[in-house]
Amino acid sequence: MNLFRSKITLGVLLAFTLVFSACKKEEKTKVIRLGHALDVSHPVHKAMKFMANRIEEKSNGQLKVDIYPSQQLGSERELIELLQIGSLGMTKVSTGTLENFAPELRVFGLPFLFKDRQHRFDVLESEIGEKLLEASVRNRLKGLTFYDAGSRSFYSTQPLNSPSDLKGQKIRVMESQTAINMVKYLGGSPTPVSWGELYTALQQGIVDGAENNLPSFYLSYHYEVCKYYMVDEHTALPDELLISTVVWDKLSKEEQKWVKDAAMESSEYEKGIWREAELHALEEIKKAGVKVTYPEKEQFRAMVQPMYDEFKKDEEMKKTIEAIQAVK
Repeated sequence: MNLFRSKITLGVLLAFTLVFSACKKEEKTKVIRLGHALDVSHPVHKAMKFMANRIEEKSNGQLKVDIYPSQQLGSERELIELLQIGSLGMTKVSTGTLENFAPELRVFGLPFLFKDRQHRFDVLESEIGEKLLEASVRNRLKGLTFYDAGSRSFYSTQPLNSPSDLKGQKIRVMESQTAINMVKYLGGSPTPVSWGELYTALQQGIVDGAENNLPSFYLSYHYEVCKYYMVDEHTALPDELLISTVVWDKLSKEEQKWVKDAAMESSEYEKGIWREAELHALEEIKKAGVKVTYPEKEQFRAMVQPMYDEFKKDEEMKKTIEAIQAVK
C-alpha cells in the first residue's frame, strides 16, 4: 500500500518528525500528536479535547495530547497511513474509511443494522465492540474507543422524498466499498470524494449530493448548496479513535491506562453533546431553507437486503451480524 496517495508539503512532513516531544524545561513530559479532519465546533472534536484534558489531569502533566483539527495534517486516509509508520500518534476516522484497513468493520456499513440508538451503544460497549476495536491492530492501528456519529441520511441539490429520487444522482461516498454498493442498490451513482473537497464538488456539480449525519451536514456548510435533506437514517457508522501501535508500545502500562480510560470517558461525554448537536443542526438547516423529509424506511430496507445476503456468505461476518442482532 502506498504510504501517501497525495502530496503532503515538506512543512507538514517536518511537523511529523517526532510524535513524542519533550519540553526542555520539563523533560519528562511526553506529547502525542493527534490529527483529524473535523471542524473545531464538531462534537467529536470537543470530545477529543475532553480526552486530552483528562489525560493531562490523570498524568499530572506527564503526558499531553496536542490536537491538529480541520485536515491540517492531511485527509483521513493520509492520517491513517501516518499512524501506521508511527509519524503521527493518534487520529479519529470514520469506520467507513477504516474498513479498508480492517475488513471486519464493514459490518457497520450495513444499512439498518441497529434497532435504535440505545441498541447501537449497547453493541459498541460490549465484547463485540472491543473485538472490533482490535481488528486493525495487525495494521498498526489500535482502536481506543468509538464515538457516536449518529445516523447518516441523504442530502442533495435535487428534491429527495424516496429512494426513487436517488436514481441517476451522483452521490458522494467515502472510500468504502460497502457504501459504494449501498448507493448502487438504491439506484444512485456512487462517487468517492474526500470530505475536504466535497463542498466544492457540490458547488461545481461534480456530485449532486452526499450522505452524512446532521451535525456534519450543518457544520460543513453543505446546506448552503444542498437544499434537500432526507432523513432515511440508513447507516450508523461510528467514528473510531485510533492510536498508532508504534506509539502505544512505547507507553508504559500506566500511561496506556491513562490514555484508554480518558478515551472511554470522552466517548461517554460525547454522547450527550452529540444529541444536542443533532437537534441544533436540524433547527438551523430548516431556518436556512433546507427541505427536510421523512420517507418510509421499508422500501430502503427491501432494496438493500441483497447486501445482507452477500455479507452472510462469509461465515465470520455472518456470526458478527447475528451477534449484533442478538444484543438486547
